[in-house]
Order: sequence, then C-alpha cells, then structure tokens
Amino acid sequence: MVTTPHDGRAGIDAALVRRLVAAQFPRWSHLPVRPVEVDGWDNRTYRLGDALTVRLPTAAGYVPAVAKENAWLPRLAPSLPVAVPSVMGEGVPGEGYPYPWSVRGWLDGETAAPGRIDDLTGFAEAVAAFILALQRCDTAGGPLAGEHSWYRGASPAYYDEETRRCLAALAGRVDTDRAAAVWEAALDARWHGTPVWFHGDIAPGNLLVADGKLTAVIDFGTSGVGDPACDLVIAWGMFSGESRTAFKRAVGHDEGTWARARGWLLWKCLLTLTEHIDTDPGRAAVERRLIAEILTDHERFG
Repeated sequence: MVTTPHDGRAGIDAALVRRLVAAQFPRWSHLPVRPVEVDGWDNRTYRLGDALTVRLPTAAGYVPAVAKENAWLPRLAPSLPVAVPSVMGEGVPGEGYPYPWSVRGWLDGETAAPGRIDDLTGFAEAVAAFILALQRCDTAGGPLAGEHSWYRGASPAYYDEETRRCLAALAGRVDTDRAAAVWEAALDARWHGTPVWFHGDIAPGNLLVADGKLTAVIDFGTSGVGDPACDLVIAWGMFSGESRTAFKRAVGHDEGTWARARGWLLWKCLLTLTEHIDTDPGRAAVERRLIAEILTDHERFG
C-alpha cells in the first residue's frame, strides 16, 4: 500500500530509508541511517554511513528536482570552484514511498553563519565567484526556468498577484507605497539577456563552510537556465555594509538585474511577513528589517 504524504513531510523516517536502501541498494544496507542535524523542507535528508546521504522529496511539487539534479550536477561540477553534491544512486518509488529519490555523497561543512566565517567580505566575494562560474556553464539542453524551478529564473511577474495580495493585507503595517514602488520597478526592468545557469536558492542554509571558508553549495532543486537575478538576493539576506558592497562589486550585473533581485526578495519577505506577523514576532522582525533594507537600497540605487 502506498503511504499518502501528509503534513508536508511525506511520512518519511529512518525506518523507511533503511527499507528503501535495503531493497534498491543492498550493497549499502549494512550502513547506519540517521537524520542530518540541519534538514530542509523540500526534501528530507539522512546520513547513510559516513560518506553518503539519502535525499527524499517531501511532496510531488519537489519531484522534478530529483531527475534534474541527477542529470545536471555531474555536468556542472567540473566547472564550479567549490564542491556540489555528487550523485551516487538513483532511487525509485517503493516501500510505500511514492517518489523517486537519490543517494548523494556527503559533503563536510556547516551551513553558513557569520560566526563560522573568518572574513565575511572574502566570503561574499567567494559566493559571487561561484555565481559567476555557474553563469559561465554551458546551457545547451539545460532546463529553462519554469514550474520545476518555482519560476526562479523567470520574471518575478509570475508572483504579481500574490505580491499585491500581500501588500493589501499589510496596508498600515508596513510602508506599502514604498514597497509597491520597488515591486513596480522589478516588473518594469524586463530581462532581455542571454539565458544563463542560476541556482535559484543562494541562501545561508545552502552554503557550506569549513575552516571559515566557502567549501560547497548544495540543493540545486530550483536551478535552471534563465535570468540570474534571483541569485542576487543574498546581497541583503546575508551581507551588509562592506560585505554587501564587495558582493555587489564582485558579481556585477546591471541595475535592471538588481531591480529584479530586489523584487524577488520583496515578494518572499512580504509573503513570509503576511504569514507570521501576528504569530511569530521574531520572524516578523527579520522580514521587516529586510524589507526596510530593500526599500532603502531601491531609493539609493534604483
């Protein structure tokens, strides 16, 4: 009997992972299975021994990423300056689990946080170097931005209705007039460039650090070929002051691309703030701070 996914986690646990591995990859069935310390939402990840991980999507919407990453990570990896996940095995539905899944090589490191980084300005430049190297990768046959990338790499206009609904819901609680101006600028800055590879979720949780340096980038589930603006949002999400300036200088791009980047982050912040403003003051404060920085940045540079 197939287990119906529930609560966004698909009923995944270590026992299921052990059954899947034993049935489909018996050579690894003797290895212990344990949860990773920091897990994501789109996928559940488990350690398999010391050198492997098992990665399982939690809902049907995340399934297209499995085949995409299996096909493209090995092709992109040789051109990138830091490690990315290696694909060691491709699993299929079974044992009551309805989706394809994968076995990856384990990458050492901790998720990026200022206290784990020796030099945040140098780290910002390393992230920029990764983004630029990814953009230089051959796009022939690559997956064009669309549903599989949650429309990262396409125009932020895909989320126009949702953004305007959030602006209406937050009227009187944030400066929605200034926020609307940022959003309109993002929509007006239409992209006419040559499609390039983008990651789609350059965020601290997907950047691994060891010995104070960037060592790996993980989770290419929202990657594809299109507009690179979505990869610039980390300028505000992680950097500030000197490190933000260094990132912007190193990664380059024209003002239209930065306008769309502000739009991408504004959409996400408004959506998150709308959800948490009355229930999670700490989370709401983070989103308010980011929105304020986006508004200021737009008025300085937009």
